[in-house]
Amino acid sequence: MFLPQRPKNEGTKQKTDKEKAELARLRPWVEKYRPKTIDDVTAQEHTVTVLQKALLSTNLPHMLFYGPPGTGKTSTILALARQLFGPELMKTRVLELNASDERGITVVREKIKSFAKLAVSNANLDFPCPPYKIVILDEADSMTHDAQSALRRIMEQYSRITRFCLVCNYVTRIIEPLASRCSKFRFRTLDNVSTKDRLQSIADAEHVAFEEGVLDTLIKTSDGDLRRAITYLQSASRLHSAGEKTTPITPKSIVEIAGVVPTQIVTGLARAIGIPARPDEDEDEDVLVSTRKGSSEFEKLRSQVTFITREGYSTSQLLIQLHDYIMDHETLTAPRKAKCAIELGQTDKDLTDGADEELQLLNLSLKLKRAVA
Repeated sequence: MFLPQRPKNEGTKQKTDKEKAELARLRPWVEKYRPKTIDDVTAQEHTVTVLQKALLSTNLPHMLFYGPPGTGKTSTILALARQLFGPELMKTRVLELNASDERGITVVREKIKSFAKLAVSNANLDFPCPPYKIVILDEADSMTHDAQSALRRIMEQYSRITRFCLVCNYVTRIIEPLASRCSKFRFRTLDNVSTKDRLQSIADAEHVAFEEGVLDTLIKTSDGDLRRAITYLQSASRLHSAGEKTTPITPKSIVEIAGVVPTQIVTGLARAIGIPARPDEDEDEDVLVSTRKGSSEFEKLRSQVTFITREGYSTSQLLIQLHDYIMDHETLTAPRKAKCAIELGQTDKDLTDGADEELQLLNLSLKLKRAVA
């Protein structure tokens, strides 16, 4: 008696499909929703327009992308490479290195030079496939000066068969001889409308429910970094779907995940320092630590600082938010704001040097109290 045999590849294919579905589910949203073409890049109209024209001629120059983190620099060059070579040929035609990890002159002389000097043919495929390769150096501002100097000669020597794209946050850290060989593209911080639209489209695609004000909180806490905002949204989604019942994401959850100090804490410290409330604020919402009757101004301020420190809030993050609060204050005069900025900067340096957080915050609060008096 013969039993019907199941095709050999059937179980394997089903397993593969399940694995693919699981991998897609676990994939970070930052990668999942990365732009596939340069047309998908938002809020960088000038850069996109220039690159579209370069794409039509398939004659790319060496490029230098610079700007704040999370504005689409790496996504843009990867999308451009995908349109030039296609997803398959891109694996052999594009070398992507993170210069913060591989920043020395040895990497330039061995890995980059070995890849740059290999000639390629003009493949006849469904994509333009120009006869050159692309080397992407992410975080190029972390490269040493010796490595950048060595790279300068390689860019000249193999420019016929290799194009370079340097991606960095601080263009001033790229040596001038290297920067002068590249076409510069400045990436601006994303505007709130573009960021909100992108976050809304991702939330709709992932069927994420959230309360009113969540997107605004994401934009505020991410400070123009779309990558960070998407990461916060995914983390919050996992947090609210971890229990038996999925609940809508709340602005409070975003604040906790982002690690920022709640606004009530910042304004409460400002009140203790002596900074008056702004017209649009409700003083009843400020978190002010209760002290015994007859306590001095110093004791009230110290209690507020002790409470903030014991709650575990980052003092460095608090300085950033306190700085923004003071600089945007409508009733403080410019000379007072200038004095506050100097004290905030000095405290930030002291914290970087390893000073005690609670002591520095108390010292800063007393200096700010004198500055705004």
